[in-house]
Amino acid sequence: MAYQVPLPPSTTTYLSFKVHRRQPELVTPAKPTPRELKPLSDIDDQQGLRSQFPIICFYRPNLASNLDPVQVIRKALAQTLVYYYPFAGRLREGPNGKLLVDCTGEGALFIEADADVTFAELEEADALLPPFPCLEELLFDIEGSSELLNTPLLLVQVTRLKCGGFIFALRFNHTMADGAGLSLFLKSLSELACGLHEPSAPHVWERLLLTASASTRVTHTHREYEDKVEPEAVVVEDHLVTRSFFFGRDEISAIRRLLPPGLHNTTFDALTSFLWRCRTVALSPDPNTEMRMTCIINARSKLRNPPIPSGYYGNVLVIPVAIATAKDLMEKPLEFPLKLIQEAKSSVTEDYIRSVMALMATRGRPMFETARNYIVSDLRHFYIDKVDFGPWGKPVYGGTAKAGMATFPGVSYYVPFRNKKDETGTTVAISLPVLAMEKFVKELNGVFCVHDRIFDKAQKTLLTSKF
Repeated sequence: MAYQVPLPPSTTTYLSFKVHRRQPELVTPAKPTPRELKPLSDIDDQQGLRSQFPIICFYRPNLASNLDPVQVIRKALAQTLVYYYPFAGRLREGPNGKLLVDCTGEGALFIEADADVTFAELEEADALLPPFPCLEELLFDIEGSSELLNTPLLLVQVTRLKCGGFIFALRFNHTMADGAGLSLFLKSLSELACGLHEPSAPHVWERLLLTASASTRVTHTHREYEDKVEPEAVVVEDHLVTRSFFFGRDEISAIRRLLPPGLHNTTFDALTSFLWRCRTVALSPDPNTEMRMTCIINARSKLRNPPIPSGYYGNVLVIPVAIATAKDLMEKPLEFPLKLIQEAKSSVTEDYIRSVMALMATRGRPMFETARNYIVSDLRHFYIDKVDFGPWGKPVYGGTAKAGMATFPGVSYYVPFRNKKDETGTTVAISLPVLAMEKFVKELNGVFCVHDRIFDKAQKTLLTSKF
């Protein structure tokens, strides 16, 4: 008989360890770089991207190598900053709130650290997926470093494990790059760490390509940026639970069985529509409440006049939104939210992107709507899980360090992962209030329960403060 498993307690009760950090240092470009002032694009400096974004990668030990990952990565970082020298600068604010990069060459923050834990202990404790134990020690927030202006744009921490493995963690200012842009930086970093004399991919600034001209107009209704929710109508939960879920071939097949045969859908479409519905059921809002699903879209392929050059590492993302009442999401077939998501994605055209640029330039760079919103970003096709620094190979996990974005917890990232059963799939970290998480897991169990086997791919839970 199938049964429900109660949520496990905080993972910090299962695994704790100490991290010894050296004094932070600034790594400057290995060669002189231009001193100039570079404006960000109108996509870059929107309010919703004015925050820090963390990633983390875990590497197994290679006992055949005597290389020190700290030394390897520090040297490669200095070399990479020669090509991506704006990352060694500082953000300034110009007239009308416009952000500019002052290319000072001051450098990126770098932290050398050692942890009294082995890779095997982390793996045994299921600590290789969010929420990570001691994350604040593995990516230390140096006082003042997370401010938007006049602070380093990159923070890197390399933490050796006592077995010879290591953890690479990086935090970057999101106004500088999106996932695709960060991938270019990381690919260059890994290539230089492995001995290449220069990166194989070009590195292109050209932010004027996504800066609105005097003739650019707002031609679309951008509901993703509207703000019609009264502050007191937004319910603030005191505590959240973060839990990672693994979706492999079997789980995606189970989701697709909820859809009409022959209905075209990608894995992203099927999984996103399913999570949106399950999350809505878990939150139990008023049936007439409008719920939102925002998809973060890499729009590089949509721009043709002019095209975005290969090697452009700025933000080229847009966030179309699907909207439905809670009642419709909970009661209608899964085909309903899936088609809404497909329609939102197909709304992204070149004209739509330029309309977003004009909106940012003429209407004060509004923040995206957060109330009753669930945002999904697909990182499965980027380079984060492939960052190879040499003898240690690719990371076992390479992806976002946590769910959410800045102080908004309602963001999930799709990260490729191979689980302990050697199954490849997608891991998704989700943050919900405690009782809502219990309902969410129950919804998943109801779909993935097969022959007395419950959905057991959820990894772990950690109580965190929402703000």
